[in-house]
Amino acid sequence: MAIEVTPELAEAIRLGYERRDRANMAPTIAYFEALLAEHPDHPVLVYEVGGAYDSAGQEQTARGYYERALALGLDGDVLRRCLCQYASTLRWLGELDESLAVLDRAREEFPGSDSVRVFRALTLNEARRPDEAVAELLTVVTEHADATDLGRWATGLRGLAQWLADGRPE
Repeated sequence: MAIEVTPELAEAIRLGYERRDRANMAPTIAYFEALLAEHPDHPVLVYEVGGAYDSAGQEQTARGYYERALALGLDGDVLRRCLCQYASTLRWLGELDESLAVLDRAREEFPGSDSVRVFRALTLNEARRPDEAVAELLTVVTEHADATDLGRWATGLRGLAQWLADGRPE
């Protein structure tokens, strides 16, 4: 089921981001909380409030909002973004297995997502699994070799990514 975000609500969300000051997130948090009060239990707004708390470094509070937004039902791109941010929050909270579980769900639902893979690489690195992290990042980079100067090395780097992901087999 698609979550309805009216043009007016989309504009209100856009304005919240346009006015955001990452050095002082309190006004942004208040803005999104007020917007949520006008649209109680709207999953997208619950997610946006969580994101504001997350940007303020209040990961534990953000976590609750992300979990609530997911329970209320998100879909499409906003679901992908919520899963990435929720997993990142869990990583910051030191809950690495939980972060990977969220990212594995995201990878199943959004198999082509570079953002999911990059956030997964960050968690893998934090979990002291650097080979898997580098493999994940190499996969992202080599899939966009045409946008870089990797050229003919892309094929070899893809092979290296697979070798690292496979645990450096002999």
